[in-house]
Amino acid sequence: MITIGEFDIISVQTGTFRLDGGAMFGVVPKVLWKGHEDVDDENRILLATRTLVAVSKDRSTVVLVDTGNGTKWDEKQAARFAIAHDETAIDRALAEHWGLQRDNVTDVIATHLHFDHNGGLADWADEPGGGTRPAFPNAKVWLHAGHWHHANTPTEKDRGSFLRHDFAFLDGSSALQLVEGDSPAAPWDGVRFMLSHGHTPYQLLPVFFDDSHELIWTGDAIPTASHLRVPWVMAYDNEPLKTISEKYAIFERVRQNDACLAFPHDHRLGGGELDFAKNKPFVARTLDL
Repeated sequence: MITIGEFDIISVQTGTFRLDGGAMFGVVPKVLWKGHEDVDDENRILLATRTLVAVSKDRSTVVLVDTGNGTKWDEKQAARFAIAHDETAIDRALAEHWGLQRDNVTDVIATHLHFDHNGGLADWADEPGGGTRPAFPNAKVWLHAGHWHHANTPTEKDRGSFLRHDFAFLDGSSALQLVEGDSPAAPWDGVRFMLSHGHTPYQLLPVFFDDSHELIWTGDAIPTASHLRVPWVMAYDNEPLKTISEKYAIFERVRQNDACLAFPHDHRLGGGELDFAKNKPFVARTLDL
């Protein structure tokens, strides 16, 4: 656990899954990335799904950043991505660290609505394939309006990443809180939002800060520590050159503000402090997240 301002923060691994290594590293040849990754016989690399949990000192504000793959998978679908989702991971973390439960979650920051980041927003209400119910019934869900529009009208390239049953319950719901503009304000003291467009339009990246610390949730701009190398971007990205530009912007913020990073998909570590020896960013110290 780390403390930044009024928030105590942990990274909870809610499960693992696998995606094609070539898709995860784009034009970077396998001979370069295979030594960094756990690769199976179908060329899929092991990835984590992580949720950042931030709880205020008085425990009145309980914020989750992303919710993982969720439970709404049949056996065939889960096998395709080797999905192993721990539906009690967040509950255990809330109880162990703060004596709380999921009904105490006040807010979810949905960076974007790809299934591996926010399939856990909803569960089946009754029978699989039927209606859904919110997984965190008392939580507001914060999302950029531009991304909400894109998720509901995706392109042919990325529509497979948006599963309508993950977020259909938000239509017309008072839980949905849409932020707008190029510099949207966060509703909590000690939190600001950054926008990222390379992976998907209007990805909403939270930054927790105080006078001396800053923690950036990197989202799919930098999904794992292996993706710290600037040209190592995903074939999943809609606009990879934008992703590269956004990585430079994140690294500049790290240098100027002595910021740390928290990764959503690294199965080895939740986050770390960077160094830039020979102008190549790497994790110099693992965060106790």
